[in-house]
Amino acid sequence: MAEAQASGPSGRGDGSGQAQAPEAAGLPETDILIEDPRWAAMGLGDLAPRAFAEALAGLGADPARFAVSLLACDDARIRALNADFRGRDAPTNVLSWPSEERASAEPGKPPALPEPAQDGAALELGDIAIAFDTCAREAAAAGITMQDHAAHLLIHALLHLLGYDHECDADATLMEGIEANTLARMGISDPYERFGRPERADRGSDQGGRGQR
Repeated sequence: MAEAQASGPSGRGDGSGQAQAPEAAGLPETDILIEDPRWAAMGLGDLAPRAFAEALAGLGADPARFAVSLLACDDARIRALNADFRGRDAPTNVLSWPSEERASAEPGKPPALPEPAQDGAALELGDIAIAFDTCAREAAAAGITMQDHAAHLLIHALLHLLGYDHECDADATLMEGIEANTLARMGISDPYERFGRPERADRGSDQGGRGQR
């Protein structure tokens, strides 16, 4: 997938409609713009920072040193974003826009962890958008809870912000292993064990991806 614009759709800093997770030790700074109130009702404000923190900690990073912006929307909104940024006029489950390119030059090798500023300011990793309708449909079809599926998608998208991808088998194996280990620490079973791994041709929009213009 091509590199995204540095700034994704959610934006930061205007405070409009944002539900920000309470500050707590070990959690990343997570700015959540909730456009679809169903996300608030299912507890996204608590789930997202916890999922991000588990993924970052599992990679050896201090979650509190990083920041993520999250747009919690519906299918209509993410369809428009998917068309604008990726040329795909269809809804998807999750999209991500890294603040900078972080991919590894060697397939199957993890990208280097980004270094936060020495002044203690949280490093902005990028933006994520997640669609309620698609997430709910996929969870129902798989027979899992909405919360468990959303946690998986959020972890997947965060890994994209960190430079992970799934365009080749070696990269996909690495990324999926990190997702499964992170979910296990959250008490969530491995979705790839239960439902199998997607074919490479199917790993694009349905498994998330980085927005592009």
